[in-house]
Amino acid sequence: MKTKILITTLLLITLTGCNKQSASEPHNTAVAAKFVQSDKKIGEFLGQLDSPETSQEARVQILCKDFPAEYKSEYMPALLQLEPKQYTQSKLLAELKSALDYYKNKFEIKC
Repeated sequence: MKTKILITTLLLITLTGCNKQSASEPHNTAVAAKFVQSDKKIGEFLGQLDSPETSQEARVQILCKDFPAEYKSEYMPALLQLEPKQYTQSKLLAELKSALDYYKNKFEIKC
């Protein structure tokens, strides 16, 4: 139950980040576009993980490689540039770990 709340919180943070990007300064436009694109990819990954049609092999690929790589290399740096006072690297990494742990436990996946 706690993990579902955590996942919901992670998604809400994502949506909040999307809403706040429109108030960003003009010089952050490229960063905001990068964030929106990465946010969309992460949303697609989460949708695939939640889909009953997704194979176990695809879930392993997403959880062990694609999702963490996208989050760490694109999403997190963009969010930290857009909202440096609201987020820290350690906080975002902890949220990533919680989300990954939830899905790994749910689907019994070990990376």
